Amino acid sequence: MAFLGSAVRRVVLAARPPLSPLCRTSTRSYSTEQTKEKNVPYEKTLKQDEGVSSGPTKPLPRSADAVVIGGGSLGCQTVYHLAKMGMTNVVLLERDRLTAGTTWHTAGLLWQLRPSDVEVELLAHTRNVISKDLEEETGLHTGWIQNGGLFIASNKQRLDEYKRLMSLGKVYGIESYVLSPAETKDLYPLMNVDDLYGTLYVPKDGTMDPAGTCTTLTRAASARGAMVIENCPVTGIQVRTDDLGVKRVKAVETAHGTIETPCVVNCAGVWATKLGEMAGVKVPLIAMHHAYVVTERIEGIQNMPNVRDHDASVYLRLQGDALSVGGYEQNPIFWDEVSDKFAFSLFDLDWDVFMQHIEGAINRVPVLEQTGIKSTVCGPESFTADHKPLMGEAPEVRGFFLGCGFNSAGMMLGGGCGRELAHWIIRGRPEKDMYGYDIRRFHNSLTDNARWIRERSHESYAKNYSVVFPFDEPLASRNMRKDPFHQVYEKFDLFDPFKDVLTEQGCVFQERHGWERPGWFNKDGPAPVKDYDYYGAYETKKNVNYKYNELLGKEYTFDFPPHHDVIKSECLSCRHGVAVFDMSYFGKFYLTGPDAKKAADWLFTADVNKKPGQCVITLFSHLITHFLLFSRASGDAYYLAIGGGVAEHNWNHIRTVLQDQGFHCHLTDFSEDMGMISIQGPKSRAVLQEVLDTDLSNEAFPFSTHKVVNAAGHQVRAMRLSFVGELGWELHIPKDSCLPVYNAVMAAGAKHGIINSGYRAIDSLSIEKGYRHWHADLRPDDTPLEAGLAFTCKLKGSIPFQGRDMLEKQKKEGLKRKIVCFTIDEKVPMFGLEAIFRNGVPVGHLRRSDYGFFIDKTIGYGYIRNPDGGVVSADFIKTGEFTLERMGVTYKAKAHIRSPFDPENNRVKGIYA
Repeated sequence: MAFLGSAVRRVVLAARPPLSPLCRTSTRSYSTEQTKEKNVPYEKTLKQDEGVSSGPTKPLPRSADAVVIGGGSLGCQTVYHLAKMGMTNVVLLERDRLTAGTTWHTAGLLWQLRPSDVEVELLAHTRNVISKDLEEETGLHTGWIQNGGLFIASNKQRLDEYKRLMSLGKVYGIESYVLSPAETKDLYPLMNVDDLYGTLYVPKDGTMDPAGTCTTLTRAASARGAMVIENCPVTGIQVRTDDLGVKRVKAVETAHGTIETPCVVNCAGVWATKLGEMAGVKVPLIAMHHAYVVTERIEGIQNMPNVRDHDASVYLRLQGDALSVGGYEQNPIFWDEVSDKFAFSLFDLDWDVFMQHIEGAINRVPVLEQTGIKSTVCGPESFTADHKPLMGEAPEVRGFFLGCGFNSAGMMLGGGCGRELAHWIIRGRPEKDMYGYDIRRFHNSLTDNARWIRERSHESYAKNYSVVFPFDEPLASRNMRKDPFHQVYEKFDLFDPFKDVLTEQGCVFQERHGWERPGWFNKDGPAPVKDYDYYGAYETKKNVNYKYNELLGKEYTFDFPPHHDVIKSECLSCRHGVAVFDMSYFGKFYLTGPDAKKAADWLFTADVNKKPGQCVITLFSHLITHFLLFSRASGDAYYLAIGGGVAEHNWNHIRTVLQDQGFHCHLTDFSEDMGMISIQGPKSRAVLQEVLDTDLSNEAFPFSTHKVVNAAGHQVRAMRLSFVGELGWELHIPKDSCLPVYNAVMAAGAKHGIINSGYRAIDSLSIEKGYRHWHADLRPDDTPLEAGLAFTCKLKGSIPFQGRDMLEKQKKEGLKRKIVCFTIDEKVPMFGLEAIFRNGVPVGHLRRSDYGFFIDKTIGYGYIRNPDGGVVSADFIKTGEFTLERMGVTYKAKAHIRSPFDPENNRVKGIYA
């Protein structure tokens, strides 16, 4: 019998053959033969018995309202929720038997706490479905076991992270406790606690059974009229082109018949990319080997909680009287040659790769060193560039939905995500803020870029158990999209090139949507981003003297980062002098055509019927904040400047609305063709008056207007706007003119002390002023009224717009939730997710927080509810005593009805005391 301890020693002593760079891939063998050494630990699987007919288990219908492809966790959850929401003419197609791909061998863990409020809600729904709803509906037990979860912390930073989760959990009523090493030993006597800093115990975490869960889900769906057909591989997706040139799903083809349908849901897991190709849809995921081992019986392990020891990169899942041991390594094996015949199959375990998890497991539970290995479980899983699922309607084909790429979390996220997919399909949008999972979060230039998919997926996999710090950035596949200020330009003399203008000035870049954008400016010189080194895995040479990575590492803290004073300097230079911000990553779209005005009226909440030269700050009908910039050429034309991180999402949303409403107009993307700099601060007028050939006085160039002007001999569009709360202008510049204009601005500003500033400063300055950020202060599940943005809505007029009825109803009934600004006097950092208490009762959590250097306080914004279900009025806010809980410590907070900085908006008007 093999023992875990001897396995470690054997691997350490074994000679290791050299690996080719970047891969251990297609030469790996797999077997469909079930053996003791290679088998899942579940008593029951749904593998088809030998000799059973391989044809479809039911005749195929001629048509369906939706066809879900893939009978794993997500497919079963999706068809269940579709049927439950009333779409009963729905079909699930599985090429083999339910769970045959990756679900059958999953560990089935469910942890309730994550560093995301949306994920906490998704997990809560899964838990309710598995532990309660299905049993009530069917009378069947899904196999749910509530044995609790234990998170191990070997250092202060890790325990701080867990304390953040604990504070967020209080808002959602999730029971959790921080335990000392001694208390942990009492709870889990077999555990080594000598090297522990502490633990987080969540009593109501648990485990799920794949076969039991999927069987019960499909039985409940079938009872409502859904049809589940196994042994029916899909061979093609028919796509039609409508009269407007829009591609739409038409039918699903199989060897046993064709089903006409307007909707396909791709829940094919590892095989989702191949299914997408059938319809011309890009599915950016990659397959990897993912493994765990199952031990022999361990005396005293019964009823112990599941364990996640992130610092050792290992989890321990209770398996009756044994443990399943697995984790995430830095050198996972890619499965490049995905086989269509792989069903209820496992790979041979590569002990070279897996060894690190055994070492961590033995350290944590020493009895494992003398415990036998009952079986190994190494199967394929799909992984994505940011370790988040791929969901929503594909940009390429209407009616083709994604529910795949779940990064080994399909069981625990399945219930919540299945419900959101059902909402998406039936109602056109999810109920929750699913932007972090929406396929449209990725720019279209990246989703079929093999290097980007491989590198990013590897890094996300390798860092899955890393502490989630507020200011972390990826190292993989950087410099994919660079604006004109972040490119090397050469003089006529090839031996005397210009340098990258921002990098040379110490710019520390952030990555957003593939773009490199300025984060902050390091005073110790350049810190360029290098090519990805796979953290030294696959015999790739690891980057040395990597200044950018060193700067990132110094920011791995839940205290104020070491560059706090640098951010402060950038902020206060803007408040007292003048700063220039490179905002070129913004999306820059033109909406034109005969129906452009009709489309703008319907799409945007604000009244866009303005005179030429006006700027309009508005919201989308989809509740996405952006600037709408209005101009007229020959007919109606609208220029839209949209935050770069959501530009692709917004582009696709606008296009979808234009298609659905039948508007005859065109949306054109000029994002790559233009740069954008914002010059802000009390001295901005003095600087720009030397550069622009127009009068910049308040009378000649009021706030929220724009003009086409000349700057250093180049034509630009100047807009008097601000996202930091100061006097300032944005310059929208043709690509080839960017550097000359930038150089002219910097030259004119030299005597005024002009500096470069980045988005870390914008984050601080904007929250200080009370300006909202998309996906933090504003999300699709918020309304403009709740967000304090009623001024952006044309409710006083009669012009219809998408969402108007709902806003009028909400205005009449009163707000049950509302965003509120909080400040604290203590000099401690907050980053969002901190719990908000009113009179000792949890009423919400911070969505976003930062330090306001001008008012010298920590500021946070969060939505609060009345625990009695009543209206959140101004009096409710004014009469409450508020506290904020940060990592288990409470701080007295002051609630503000208006922004504590310049509430009269004098500074943006150029009025300085």
